[in-house]
Amino acid sequence: MKILVTGGAGFVGSHIVDKLSELNYQVVVVDNLATGKHEYIKPGIRFYPMDLRNRELDQIFQIEKPDVVIHQAAQVSVQNSMKAPLKDCSINVMATINLLDCCVKYNVKKIIYASSAAVYGPAAKLPISEQETVSPMSFYGLSKLTSEQYIQAYSRLYPLEFTILRYANIYGPRQNTQGEAGVIALFVQQFINNQNIVIYGDGTQTRDFIYVEDVVNANIAAINNGNNHIYNIGTNQETSINKVFKTIREQGNQTLQCTYRPKQPGDIERSCLLNKKALNDLKWKPSTSLEKGIIKVIEDFSKR
Repeated sequence: MKILVTGGAGFVGSHIVDKLSELNYQVVVVDNLATGKHEYIKPGIRFYPMDLRNRELDQIFQIEKPDVVIHQAAQVSVQNSMKAPLKDCSINVMATINLLDCCVKYNVKKIIYASSAAVYGPAAKLPISEQETVSPMSFYGLSKLTSEQYIQAYSRLYPLEFTILRYANIYGPRQNTQGEAGVIALFVQQFINNQNIVIYGDGTQTRDFIYVEDVVNANIAAINNGNNHIYNIGTNQETSINKVFKTIREQGNQTLQCTYRPKQPGDIERSCLLNKKALNDLKWKPSTSLEKGIIKVIEDFSKR
C-alpha cells in the first residue's frame, strides 16, 4: 500500500513517515518546508517540496497514485490565525480542497485528516465528546472545522473514505516553539536556556497533552479502521499549564521561575478530550505519561 503524507517533514508528519516506513508501507512526502525540515526525511523516502495550494500537485498524484493520504500539513498557530485569518484559511482550507480534488481524480481510497480540539471552543462539560457542539473561538479552529466539512462533503459526493482525528495538544521531539500548540516545547526551550518561563494567563487554564508517538499510532490505526468517522485523539486527562511548569522544573532546575502575562485572544480556559470512541473503534490508546514525555522532549532539545 502506498501512502502520501502531507506535511511529512514537519513535527507530527515526520514521525508518521518514520513509522510507516518501519511498517514497510510505500511512503511519499509532500511538504513546502515552511516549518518542516528536510533532515527529518530519511534517505529513500520519495519527497516533493511543494505547497499544497499549487495546482501542480496534480502531477504528483498522477505519478505516485497513492492509495491513502494522511493530511498533516497545516498552519497550526492559534495566535497567527487571529492575526492573519485570510492566510490561515488559504493554508488550511484552500490547500485541503486542492488535495481533495487530486484524491478524487486519482482514485485515492481514503484520506486521514489531522483536525484539532480547537473546533469545539468552550465546552459545556468535560471531557469533550465527539457529539459536543462545535463553536470555534479562533480562526484556526474555524479553518479546521471548515476543512472537516469539505472532507465529509467530498466523501458524500465521491467514493472517498475518510477518518478525521481531532488532536488534543501534541508535544514531543522535533516540535518547534511556534504558537500555543507548542507550549511544552517553548517551556523546555526556556528551561534548557535557563530563562524564566512565560505563562499567558494565570496558569490554571488546562489542556489535554498527548505525546506525539501516541498520535502516530492513532494515524496508523486509522488506515484500516474508522471509516467515515470522527475521533478525539487525547488522553482523557486535564492538565493545567502550571502543572506543566512544575513538571519541567522537577527535572533538575528547582530555581526555575515563571512570569505571568495577560492571556491571549482565542485561548480557551479548559480542554480535555473524551477518547472512548477511539479506544473502542480504532483499538488505540495513549501510553506515554506527561512526565515521561517531557523527559523525552528535554533530551531532544538538549541534543539540538
